Amino acid sequence: MAGRAIQGIGAAIVAPASLSLLTASFPEGRERTRAVALYGATAGIGASLGLVIGGALAHWISWRAGFFVNVPIGAAMIALAPRFLPETGRASGRFDQFGAPSATLGVGALVFGIINTADAGWASPVTVTAVTAGIVLLVALVLVERRAAQPIMPLRLFASRRRAGAYVARFLYLGAMIAFFFFTTQFLQEVLGFDPLQAGMGFLPMTAVNFAVAMSIPRLVNRMPGSVPLVAGILITLAGMFWLSRVGVDSSYWTGVAFPMVLIGAGQGLAFAPLTSFGITGAPAADAGAASGLVNTFHQVGTCLGLGIAVAAAATVPAAGSAVAHLAAQVSAALTTGSVLLLLALAVTAALILPADLAARRARTPLGAAPAPLAGAAR
Repeated sequence: MAGRAIQGIGAAIVAPASLSLLTASFPEGRERTRAVALYGATAGIGASLGLVIGGALAHWISWRAGFFVNVPIGAAMIALAPRFLPETGRASGRFDQFGAPSATLGVGALVFGIINTADAGWASPVTVTAVTAGIVLLVALVLVERRAAQPIMPLRLFASRRRAGAYVARFLYLGAMIAFFFFTTQFLQEVLGFDPLQAGMGFLPMTAVNFAVAMSIPRLVNRMPGSVPLVAGILITLAGMFWLSRVGVDSSYWTGVAFPMVLIGAGQGLAFAPLTSFGITGAPAADAGAASGLVNTFHQVGTCLGLGIAVAAAATVPAAGSAVAHLAAQVSAALTTGSVLLLLALAVTAALILPADLAARRARTPLGAAPAPLAGAAR
């Protein structure tokens, strides 16, 4: 547990720092659009490819071997970073001593409360106390950030409809994706009888398509508003997730899992880069680190709460029939919940990001002129 906590601290430092370094290293325009698109694509590909590699390691060596994969990668990053990353300017600052614990404890209490419903139900005193404490702490976070001299979460970043929409859509989208990864793995192994290697390889249809589509994003965002591939990506992911949520004990791998995975991989390849780009678009240079941090925060919180919600939904399935049939029904319920989260992400994108992005593009393109090539990066 201590090791996982240290990993979390490291990820909380590296993830927003890497994205803010991109904004500092590339001027706003074509180069930054391409860099951010590749950053977002890499995040999606890494999540997919990790399942394949993890399955192989668990099958051939041990599940513990998966934790050692990051060691040589981290060592290489430490050695190469001073050589390839430029030194940025330094600025003094103060730690947000009230905002940081409010955010951490609030999210932690909310996640614990939701997960606790799987065993104790929503009426449990522990559940009610945890969820209430989480909500109170998050409300306190907003109040604290309104007055903090150097807030950990500057509320001014939510003034942009595109940025605010990107944060919420990312939260919902990642909540759905973590449900997909977690419960599809269980279905492959416990219902279809795959071993860890076969389960990891079972995600290859999604991984391959994800890689191919994600690599096309830098070209797409030069030809159309970034909100267009984002809406298309969420729609395609939703179609794949809903199809996959219909699985049962009689489902085959190809028609029940692999074909829906192709849609999910294509949708994820289209959605990740624009979600990342819109999360930092138009942010002042002084807030680049905070904007990058919010992208990562909503990413991580989305996975935590999304998994908790999916587990709670699966726990509502009554035990009936065989254990395999019960698990298949739980997987279906969890993935149906993921479909609802994607539908909400689509609604947020259509209501906030799409109209604001199209309006910004029209404002940048004089009447009769050729469309501006940088859809997702302008303010």
